[in-house]
Amino acid sequence: MHAEQVLVMLVAATAAGWVDAVVGGGGLIQLPALLLLNPGQPVATALATNKLGSIAGTTSAAIAYARKAKPDVRIAGPAAGLAVCCAAGGALCAAAISSDVLKPLIMVVLLAVAALVVLKPDLGRVPRLVLRTRRRVAAAILVPGVAIAFYDGLVGPGTGTFLVIAFTALLGMDFVDASATSKIINAGTNLGALVVFAAQGHVLWAIGLGMAACNAVGAQLGARMAIRRGAGFVRVVLLCVVAALVLKMGYEYFT
Repeated sequence: MHAEQVLVMLVAATAAGWVDAVVGGGGLIQLPALLLLNPGQPVATALATNKLGSIAGTTSAAIAYARKAKPDVRIAGPAAGLAVCCAAGGALCAAAISSDVLKPLIMVVLLAVAALVVLKPDLGRVPRLVLRTRRRVAAAILVPGVAIAFYDGLVGPGTGTFLVIAFTALLGMDFVDASATSKIINAGTNLGALVVFAAQGHVLWAIGLGMAACNAVGAQLGARMAIRRGAGFVRVVLLCVVAALVLKMGYEYFT
């Protein structure tokens, strides 16, 4: 890989860390960059190296949020533990299931997320009082820790966004606290998938470690900006990321 290509990769990793820290969806930048700049590599290698970069960013963002925001550790802890195992399971199944089969369903879910945010402008702006029944708490642990984590290991794009919406809808968090909580689970999903990919020998460690450092820097910047500018800023970024994901998946599916 030429020096210019490496530089583009590192810039893409920094931008991806920023987006991931604010609302998730950094893979929208980082993964295509890996695929475009090194087209001869297997897709699994790009996915694996992307996870190496992402885990540094999500961990960095989780630390930054923990200092200023209010991540719900009682929910995030058990969910993150489940997420490691379920993301690993998704990564093991990645070779057996074509992501093209899932793309139409994912696009529908993303459009529903966008409609929910647009039609409910107060969603995530301020915390909502929600009665935390056993069923609701169980859902807040199992949906992110099992379903979304498995999806992250299997496909990946939009995981952070789905986590933010899940915590906003299920627990009444504002977008900043939901982002803070989601980073803990997202670090778990990245770890589970990365362990599987590394065991299979897919990780490009040299470029991946450089991307990890840049991703962590971008994540620090993104988390601090989200905390400083508040839920309204996160809402705008979320809508932009969802729109970009839908357009990207739609283009790939129909072409």
